[in-house]
Amino acid sequence: MIKYRLKIQFTQIILFTILYFLISTASIGCATVKEAALGIAGLSQKGGDESRKDALSKEFNLDYHSAYEKVKKILLKTGSYIYAQDPKTGRIAIYVSDNDTTPVGIFFTKMNLANTIIEVSSESTYAKELIAGRIFSFFQERPNAQTQK
Repeated sequence: MIKYRLKIQFTQIILFTILYFLISTASIGCATVKEAALGIAGLSQKGGDESRKDALSKEFNLDYHSAYEKVKKILLKTGSYIYAQDPKTGRIAIYVSDNDTTPVGIFFTKMNLANTIIEVSSESTYAKELIAGRIFSFFQERPNAQTQK
């Protein structure tokens, strides 16, 4: 009877240790487990919202819909992971890649029928500059395009 109880206690300790290790390992990284789950569900509030005031932005001679669709294609082509998008609010939220879960937000502002401002923001300067470089290099800028840092 004592051996049986010790065996059960030992098994419980091992299972608890494994569970603790798995939870700890899953929460390491740029995105927490909660944020990753919200991102997959498309409910995340991250993706550059917090740092939009420091966004890199440029104005392009392209209508809103074309700019939005072209940016989506660029992001997918360059390996970014789109986890939330809403053309009505002019927002795409991504992770830099499948392996790099640094959130980046891309925002679109319709200036008129033929011009759109694209803003790229992230709390990570590296991620913001990387994604902005990928997107902006694919567009032909207007001669009077403005870059804000």
